[in-house]
Amino acid sequence: MPRIIRRCTIEKKTFVATHVEEILSVADVVVVDVQRDYSKRLLGNVRTGTADMIALKETFAKIGAYVDPSALVLIGTTVVPGTTKQIAFPIIKQAYEKRRIHTRPLLAYSYERVMPGTDYVASVRDFWRACRGINREAPERVVDFLGSVLDTPIESERAKIIQNSFREVILAFMDEWSLFAERNGDLKKVIEAIQVRPTHSNILFRGPGVGGYCLPKDGGLGVWAYQHILRWEDEIFRMTPLAVDINDTGALHVPQLVRDALRNMDEPVAAADVLVLGVSYREDVEDTRYSGSELIVRRLTEMGAKIKVHDPDPTNWPEFDTQEDASDATRARFFSRHAGLKCLQIQKDMWVAMAVVKVIIPAARHSAYLDLNPDAVSSAVGKPFAIIDCFLILNDQRICRYLELGCEVKGLGRGLIKRIKESIRRGTGE
Repeated sequence: MPRIIRRCTIEKKTFVATHVEEILSVADVVVVDVQRDYSKRLLGNVRTGTADMIALKETFAKIGAYVDPSALVLIGTTVVPGTTKQIAFPIIKQAYEKRRIHTRPLLAYSYERVMPGTDYVASVRDFWRACRGINREAPERVVDFLGSVLDTPIESERAKIIQNSFREVILAFMDEWSLFAERNGDLKKVIEAIQVRPTHSNILFRGPGVGGYCLPKDGGLGVWAYQHILRWEDEIFRMTPLAVDINDTGALHVPQLVRDALRNMDEPVAAADVLVLGVSYREDVEDTRYSGSELIVRRLTEMGAKIKVHDPDPTNWPEFDTQEDASDATRARFFSRHAGLKCLQIQKDMWVAMAVVKVIIPAARHSAYLDLNPDAVSSAVGKPFAIIDCFLILNDQRICRYLELGCEVKGLGRGLIKRIKESIRRGTGE
């Protein structure tokens, strides 16, 4: 009997988790969901990266060693193009041959559709799914299987990679216009004007980085697979790797704004107390993977700043907790002075965390940060400070009030701040 780790019941159906591999022999369907990273030797250069395929290959070998040949093997992990046919199929088939099984593996691919946040379950259940199989029977079995748990029709490897690469390119496109707006206008007002048109209501602002598990790596997986799995030798990729590289390092602009703000206050970055508000990669979720906040913290620490962080949701920051245990797999390897960050604690009382800091950085668009009153924040800090708006959170009135309180204000895409500051100096208030 398998050793049971956890048992749960959903709609009177019992689910059992086990680490005993032999249990695969009684499965009708095996869903493969194995984390697999894309590691870069250089930050901001996706072409130096390598897809980690070891755990995935080992999983296919174990499945081939135990699964019944009539069982459906469904890959749900986002994989590099060519994985199902050129990696999974030969590994499982070879394992079958060792067992003197001469039927073709019943193998298919249908990537998961997940959106972290309050609608997590609905995003899994209600999103359309794409699938493809090694033979005609495989996708038919996928439709039967997923149709029993999803509420939407099912219509492949390539689809997920292209989908996320498209979003990567759009977000990178906004990077250059954000920099443009810092010097020649204000991106917040531009985006609000564009969104009035229904066909462009979904225009996105990247903020300090592109995070989560999928977007930062999926474009790189396509570039890597083209040469290493599909074995093409020419260079067709131009936009995708450039977009990944731009988004990879975009958060490093925030420490530059911190430096400039403190310089205007005749203060150095070194030894400055900095509070980062928000450690997760997007609003109101706990997921910290590849968050822009991580790079902000690492670079400011490298510059000598003393860091505090607050977030209403995560209780710990795994990327810092594990950085010494898996240094080759973390972004710590791109920075110096990171050893002490393993002890970084997420503060839970935002107002207490603000006391006597020199810089506040709203680095995530969490609900808790959208309506902060400048007078209340200034009272909590107790002295003039710099605030760096990373997500177009501050409106004109709040920017003006912070400046009136003697604070320094900077922001991604916020060229308007300079005009407001000049109007206050002239006494016009315009």
